[in-house]
Amino acid sequence: MAAAKKTLKVTQIGSPIGRTKDQRATLVGLGLNKMNRSRELEDTPSVRGMINKVSHLVRVEGEA
Repeated sequence: MAAAKKTLKVTQIGSPIGRTKDQRATLVGLGLNKMNRSRELEDTPSVRGMINKVSHLVRVEGEA
């Protein structure tokens, strides 16, 4: 039986208005582009790096 992959629930809480293009692109890469939208994402180093880049715009739940 395969081990369950850890996931993170990421919710956008900040507006991308007035942010840099790379921060907007990071939100889109995470599957977020509107306020209060949430996504369940796999807990990988690349996703963690993206979350770190826009940490002031998102809320993360389900962290270990």
